[in-house]
Amino acid sequence: MSFDRKAVASVPLRVTGPEAMLETIQEMGIVPFFENVIPGYSIEEMTPPQNWFDSQEDLTYTPWDWKIPCVQSGDVAYGKFLLGGKAAFATVEWYRELRNYRQSLPKYRPDAAQQQILDYLAENGSIGIKEVRGLLGIKKGQADALMTRLMMQCRVVTGDIIRVFRGPDLHYNGWQTSSFCTPESLFDNATPFFAGFPASDLSLDVDHSPEESYNLMVKKIRSLVSKATDAQIAKLLA
Repeated sequence: MSFDRKAVASVPLRVTGPEAMLETIQEMGIVPFFENVIPGYSIEEMTPPQNWFDSQEDLTYTPWDWKIPCVQSGDVAYGKFLLGGKAAFATVEWYRELRNYRQSLPKYRPDAAQQQILDYLAENGSIGIKEVRGLLGIKKGQADALMTRLMMQCRVVTGDIIRVFRGPDLHYNGWQTSSFCTPESLFDNATPFFAGFPASDLSLDVDHSPEESYNLMVKKIRSLVSKATDAQIAKLLA
């Protein structure tokens, strides 16, 4: 899909820094990182073009870097959990609806290899791609695909992202390393003052059916993008 700024010319370019990105995520509740099947509904399309690309000398002025404090904020889930495995953000309020819906679907039950990762996380708390490769004896591409599948199941999220500084001058050229954890360990174990939210607000529990969760998400997305069709939303959440 090619990026066409003219198609979403009316979308406010509000994501101008890390604070603005976090505020946008918190206000929207659930939002893809990249442009997608719903025009105007992404962090990319809300970012000034000069900030989106990493050709500038200081890479801390791009959303690729701004996502780090968003992940570290405490109430934001980040991972490849929308659009069949594309990067997205969600607050706890809306991530738990997605989780309630996804985990009711037979296709999102973990297989044996995925369960090994979940067992490792239960014992160790977090895992990186190198550890995934070592644990299962697989290549990086296979490890990435496995973790994406677990993120689509809403069983794993990005726990932290760390900047990598290289060379004798410890230069930051955009390289980052991520660790992964379960959403339960990220949110349910939060202290009452964590991120300024009561612990009860960070719980992943819901008291309604998966179908109701899906309908709530459809209503939410349509409130953000009124022209979004049922087919577009279904593809986003499938």
